[in-house]
Amino acid sequence: MRTGHSPEPAVHALADTAARYGIDPRHFDDFLASMRCDLEVTDYPTMDDLNRYMHGSAAVIGLQMLPVLGTVVPRAEAAPHAAALGVAFQLTNFLRDVGEDLDRGRVYLPADLLAAHGVDRELLLRSRTAGRSDPRIVEALKAAAHVTKGVYRKAAPGLPILDPVSRPCVRTAFTLYGGILEAIADDGVRVRPPARGVPPLRRAVVAVDGLSRLAVARSRASRTRAGRPAGPAAAPVEEQLA
Repeated sequence: MRTGHSPEPAVHALADTAARYGIDPRHFDDFLASMRCDLEVTDYPTMDDLNRYMHGSAAVIGLQMLPVLGTVVPRAEAAPHAAALGVAFQLTNFLRDVGEDLDRGRVYLPADLLAAHGVDRELLLRSRTAGRSDPRIVEALKAAAHVTKGVYRKAAPGLPILDPVSRPCVRTAFTLYGGILEAIADDGVRVRPPARGVPPLRRAVVAVDGLSRLAVARSRASRTRAGRPAGPAAAPVEEQLA
């Protein structure tokens, strides 16, 4: 029976954060539902099936983070972009980790997208085992990368409407994850090689730019307010997740 209390410090911290920033408790339910899928679901027949999974595994992460990061517009206006950014990041991970996911018995890219290019789990496994790519796989993963780029485009308008102090960090993540997607495409999006990433020099340049923007934003913020408001008053913190 739920009492609204927990002996676990992590639950206390989570409940406090959810209450402090007015995070919808339903996001946590959706997240846990997708995590339970990973216990038994090993592939997704269609893009719609994958989107339902990613709502709980990725989109709600953006929605949970949004009130913490803050916006300069009503939260509802920024929410679709935040959800899209979570999905874009996860799709990038799926493309980067096709081989590693296969090793764990999972295929996250939807079967209908793969089948449109003559690809199935067996072909992916043969390519992974042999260490050789296949033109059909290349085309399928390029199609998945094209879909992912479209999700990044949906997310991009959300960057300038974040709180100025939060904006540089999120923009840095947006740039670096987009770079991972480009690196995968440049490498022929093969199944066998180790996961590709953004070259260290590029990461450093983007990170320094982000830190510089962050310093400027914090300096401006410190001149106009003592600190960001903690968020709306809420019911006792643990009742939010009870």
